Amino acid sequence: MGRLVVEEVRAAGVPLVGGIGGSDGAPPPDGVPRFADIAALAGASDLVIDFTHADAVGAHAAALADAGTAWILGTSGLSAAEEAAVATAAGRIAVVYAANFSAGVTLVLSLAERMAAVLPASAYDAEIVEMHHRQKVDAPSGTAIGIGRAVARGRGVALEDVIDSARHGHTGARRTGAIGFASLRGGQVVGEHTLIFAAADEQIALTHRGFDRRSFAAGAVRAALWAAGRGAGLFTMEDVLGLR
Repeated sequence: MGRLVVEEVRAAGVPLVGGIGGSDGAPPPDGVPRFADIAALAGASDLVIDFTHADAVGAHAAALADAGTAWILGTSGLSAAEEAAVATAAGRIAVVYAANFSAGVTLVLSLAERMAAVLPASAYDAEIVEMHHRQKVDAPSGTAIGIGRAVARGRGVALEDVIDSARHGHTGARRTGAIGFASLRGGQVVGEHTLIFAAADEQIALTHRGFDRRSFAAGAVRAALWAAGRGAGLFTMEDVLGLR
């Protein structure tokens, strides 16, 4: 992702200040100045694009907020405490936080919320199926959780109250109103997500397949250009694309 972001930033014709090493210790791409840590990078930048690791989110939130540096965050698998740190930072800086920066997934999220508002939970069971490459460490994926939250918003409930993502063994009948998740892992699948609304007399499926991570990098740079000079707040790609 770092190399793709560098290519997209350069293609956009905006200055690239530098970066920090990845969580695996890998250096930034060739020709990108390396900063000692996130605080040093934040102090030298107007905006930081962040595709690192959930463990780094707390430190990054504090450093970027202290520096007054806008933040484009694409890291998934955040805990409640890490999401709270993002929200706190958004009180001081512009933060665009999205589980997936592709325009297609953003449209899926918008459609998912609208569909859930129309299709009653009492009659339409919502299931989300996602598949990713075998190296992915979190499940369900951040995008799948985002789709689930969109469905929950459309239904006027909290996802945490209706999520069902750990079926195994004799689980009994499906709970009415539950939002189910199934996570598949294998090969080098970039990302596939399908939202299914299943009723007794019909089934509706909304699917997005990603074939190249460049769509994520291009979307992140689009978000960065949108966020440049913007005041504090917590935004999503739906804001960037003008969908809300």
